[in-house]
Amino acid sequence: MKITSAEFITSAVTPSQYPDPLLPEVAFVGRSNVGKSSLINTLVNRKNLARTSNTPGRTQLVNFFEINKTLSFVDLPGYGYAKVPASVKKGWQAMIEGYLEGRESLRLVIVILDIRREPSENDNMLIEWLRSRNLSIALVLTKADKFSRSRAIMARRKTGEHLGIPHEELIPFSAKTRSGAGEVWRTIEAACFPVS
Repeated sequence: MKITSAEFITSAVTPSQYPDPLLPEVAFVGRSNVGKSSLINTLVNRKNLARTSNTPGRTQLVNFFEINKTLSFVDLPGYGYAKVPASVKKGWQAMIEGYLEGRESLRLVIVILDIRREPSENDNMLIEWLRSRNLSIALVLTKADKFSRSRAIMARRKTGEHLGIPHEELIPFSAKTRSGAGEVWRTIEAACFPVS
């Protein structure tokens, strides 16, 4: 997709603060520091549309972005960061589930996993939860440039086995080299603008 505009719309905590659901939405979710913001920024050719940080747990709100005036990206808080107090974690979980469960304009959930790490219990639980609600999901393996090609292929296979899905369904991605960005966009377009 050719990007003509990408802008931050608002941050929200509760559904009453969400923008009107006028555009198809793509949600990005994954554990803290997995590369959500880098993925979003790469997809829209911007350096700082979504704020990146080396500090896990930095995204603490539901952030909405409008892309090309035809589509919304929604950046959800990362999960699984140990140093966050339990009460804050519980609040994030409620925020994430509240958005995912009740948003009628949601067309696709992009679940982001780090190719270097085995999916965590939280990752597994999230994927099962999304499937149980019949939400469309795409699985993206970030930081693919950290591995050699052969090691990345092995890691993709292993992750597929761990999740019980064909490894071909996992999209390896690198913010550094932009590899995988085209495939992620094709998946987004198929979900948000299906050809009848």
